[in-house]
Amino acid sequence: MDSPRQSKNRNREPKRSQTQSSTPPQKDAYARLLSQHSSSKFSLYLEQYAKDTAFQREGNGPSTLLKAQSDRQNIPQRKRDQVPNDFSDSSDFSPSSMKSKGEESSLSLYMEKLSTRSAQQDCERKQGVSDRQRWGQRRDTATSHDGDVESGEELSTLKPNDLRKHQKQQKKSKDSNREVASKETDSFAGHPQSPKKASTSGQEQEKMKKSKKKNLPKHPEEEKSREGTSKSGFDTQMSPYGKDKALQQSRASSANSPADKSKNKGGRGSKKQVFESYMAFEEVSHGLKRGELIQGQIRINPKKYHEAFVPSPDDTRDIFLDGIVARNRALNGDIVVVQILPREQWKVVRSDTDCDGTSESESLKENIVQKKTARTPRPDVTVEDQCSDQDELIRKVQNTTLTDTVEPLEDPSTPRPNGEILQKTAKVVYIVEKKHSRAVTGFLKFLPDKPFAMFSPVDHRVPRINVFLADCPEDFSSRPGDYSNTLFICRITSWAADSNFAEGQLAKTLGQAGEIEPETEGILVEYDVDFSEFSDEVLDCLPKNLPWTIPPEEMRKRRDLRKECIFTIDPSTARDLDDALSCKQLPDGNFEVGVHIADVSYFVGEDNALDAIASQRATSVYMVQKVIPMLPRLLCEELCSLNPLTDRLTFSVVWKITPEGKILSEWFGRSVIRSCVKLSYDHAQSMIEAPEKMFSAEELPPADPEHPIDEIHQAVLNLHSIAKNLRAQRFSGGALRLDQLKLSFTLDKETMMPQGCYVYQYRDSNKLVEEFMLLANIATAHHIHSRFPELALLRRHPPPKAKMVDELQELCDQLGIDIDLSSAGALHKSLNTTLGDDEYTTARKEVLTHMCSRPMQMALYFCTGVLKEEQLFKHYALNVPLYTHFTSPIRRYADIIVHRLLASSLNCGPNLGLSTEEVQKQASHCNDKKTLSKRVQELSSELFFGVFVKDCGPLDSEAMVMGVLDQSFDVLVLRYGVQKRIYCKSVAGLDSFHHRKVGKKSELTLVWTPEDPEKAPEEQVISIFTLVEVQLKADGAPMKYSAVLKRPEENES
Repeated sequence: MDSPRQSKNRNREPKRSQTQSSTPPQKDAYARLLSQHSSSKFSLYLEQYAKDTAFQREGNGPSTLLKAQSDRQNIPQRKRDQVPNDFSDSSDFSPSSMKSKGEESSLSLYMEKLSTRSAQQDCERKQGVSDRQRWGQRRDTATSHDGDVESGEELSTLKPNDLRKHQKQQKKSKDSNREVASKETDSFAGHPQSPKKASTSGQEQEKMKKSKKKNLPKHPEEEKSREGTSKSGFDTQMSPYGKDKALQQSRASSANSPADKSKNKGGRGSKKQVFESYMAFEEVSHGLKRGELIQGQIRINPKKYHEAFVPSPDDTRDIFLDGIVARNRALNGDIVVVQILPREQWKVVRSDTDCDGTSESESLKENIVQKKTARTPRPDVTVEDQCSDQDELIRKVQNTTLTDTVEPLEDPSTPRPNGEILQKTAKVVYIVEKKHSRAVTGFLKFLPDKPFAMFSPVDHRVPRINVFLADCPEDFSSRPGDYSNTLFICRITSWAADSNFAEGQLAKTLGQAGEIEPETEGILVEYDVDFSEFSDEVLDCLPKNLPWTIPPEEMRKRRDLRKECIFTIDPSTARDLDDALSCKQLPDGNFEVGVHIADVSYFVGEDNALDAIASQRATSVYMVQKVIPMLPRLLCEELCSLNPLTDRLTFSVVWKITPEGKILSEWFGRSVIRSCVKLSYDHAQSMIEAPEKMFSAEELPPADPEHPIDEIHQAVLNLHSIAKNLRAQRFSGGALRLDQLKLSFTLDKETMMPQGCYVYQYRDSNKLVEEFMLLANIATAHHIHSRFPELALLRRHPPPKAKMVDELQELCDQLGIDIDLSSAGALHKSLNTTLGDDEYTTARKEVLTHMCSRPMQMALYFCTGVLKEEQLFKHYALNVPLYTHFTSPIRRYADIIVHRLLASSLNCGPNLGLSTEEVQKQASHCNDKKTLSKRVQELSSELFFGVFVKDCGPLDSEAMVMGVLDQSFDVLVLRYGVQKRIYCKSVAGLDSFHHRKVGKKSELTLVWTPEDPEKAPEEQVISIFTLVEVQLKADGAPMKYSAVLKRPEENES
């Protein structure tokens, strides 16, 4: 039998060959222990241990000296009994075998003493649930329907017969249970076949040390992870942290070796636990209060699903959760409590960017497969949270402080001499709130001779799910092939600690994969968007007498603005018009400018069924072909919508303002308006671009004859002029805007299929509306905060992560880009300084904007009574002290609460019936729903573009490199504004590629095989801002497409 260290090193070998590092050789864990604890007591203990193992080989028991020495090390009897359990094979739990193993594992007992554990974890250990057992059977990848890699067991390495045996074993009774992954490599000191075999002489230990030194890992974190038993209850010799990836890569070479097979023999004992049991609630509460545990929202990297992150409360580098076991059944977006692992198990990274999972060489997945990763429109290697407001998940860390579980020897963020940085790692010990819907789309696979089918989610961050055949379609068992391309929705019902797989029920059959409607419904269910019809109870809250008119008594309470020239400017397809503008020139040369917002709170009273459903939905969800409204259509498209030539109830903010944009006075109040025309952004833009033109009635939508077209035209021009001044003031005052390309589609009116697509143009008409909406929101924020300092619902935007900003600054310096990241205003000025003077200036700005968006955090709703420091209220990007959302109550519930606060402050509405805690709870819910809504919007756009590429492709375009990794690079496809990753291993015609990193600058050299054998290979250097030619082509998988890099010579032809 191999020595434990030798066999463990063999597992690591594939990883070392792939990961290159200049780390000098370091001592193995055993030698380190010896050097760190060179006291005579410890030396004597080790000598006696070596002698004792020799006695045991001859059949003698351990010496009394060894026992006494063990007692002097203060190892409790309870622990001495339980540790052997940790190191035993789950198939052998007899008391006698446990005893003998306990006696032979005294060195492990000493290592156990190096740290302490909670009572909960001790209890788990007593049950014989070793971390090695959890990891010994774990396989983190499996091949899904479309060849992708996803969470679950790696069944693809098993032959069909092995697979059937493997699946049978899962469902057998405890007495006959074997390891879930019967082909797993299981080379561990704690898995001896007999006490005799397991014992090693002092000479053999010496050999082990030599063997170990020969096979030293390249990465210090691997070496560190062998150093003793951690406080967290993991045996660090076999810690999953840093081991997960090595296990994955050693599959092919070692998973089926005869030696490994022999180690897995034996079917006795209870079923082995894959995950740790959760801590008790009381223990979690105390741990959070003491700062020993941390609460936050888990984000799982969609491109590397074995990587997950939790925000650090001290707002430095995110805390890293390595592998599925560390996540402990938490799904993306859940609020979890984590325990920091000991320092030896922290992740060693080469740079700050690697802390967010950007290094591919340590990836679990083969890069060729990675290009098919489902539903990840952004190429950021970072997880969802790194991309400003667009794909971040909410950071909700409550009442926690960061406390190291071990005494820090150095600042982990301080780079070591070789440029490496430590990143804290953790494991999930409790799930506070299951934010993930537990519903996923995917495909059903038939398993012969099984009472259940295997459901493979499209999202690889979700485990595979066992679904009982009784829940499957009636003819699924007899005709499984008929369902191979059918998309289902499955809802997870449970996930036991002793299983790699969750259990679930099919919720719905969606239809054929690749069709827009089934895919769209799948997205909505997966992201917990309520698209059901409104109930009768909700509809009963709406006005009954239709057509509805404003009651006379309500008219008397309001300011009548129906005679004013008020109009809406919206996208041409908009039907929920919740804001209108007015601009009247005063005799003194100043202007009276009004922002008029639909008075939704008049129709949505507090605490009725309508209010409940609106607060639950929290936002309307906009997809390419449809809107899922927050409110019933009668309200959002009729009674509240500021449709032209109709009396409507509004909340108005009216300013007296100078032509330069200086505000002289301000009025808030409830009002009645009558919009004179519904303008689109195109209409307003044409008015701005042709100030002298006399527009005819035919060129514009129907307008109120009371207000001639030239009056409307002049009002638009005046608003544009003031807006330009307001905007200039804002940006000179330090505001920031990060514009990113947005894809829009033209749809066939009958089929709703994409006919064409284009990059949406953000023009002066958009800026005009935006400027006055911002002004109204800022004014409202100040007003409600001054009246309700403990109850106001505001929106804050924290500054970007300092570590990532520093890293970006260093990269830009090395690239020769003069950029100032010291403040929002400085960054805005830098971005708008011309990046070169050619046709690619805009493209370079887009790439740089994308790079700058990564350190950004997301804006959040909050209740002012919860945050005590007013400095935290600030909105970083807008550079204003107070901000809120007031201008879109038809589609955002937060705005309805703000309207109620405003009405109460003006004595034209009841007091808000919510406490500070209740407002904060609703604010958090709105944050969640806003994030999900954004993600759904992106997925819808990606879905339609995938159909467009399939129907109209392949599509050729220039692309600019946005980021370079060690085996791939990301590009911005200039014609379509989409971002894709190109994997070097999948580029046809490529002979080889080489990666090098100088400082923060990453560069790939691609060596192309010459088409003419007599010519030398051609090299192509890929770095940020490199221009390349790509072709977008549909993949075999439904709705998926990839970017194919074209040869350099093809670029020139």
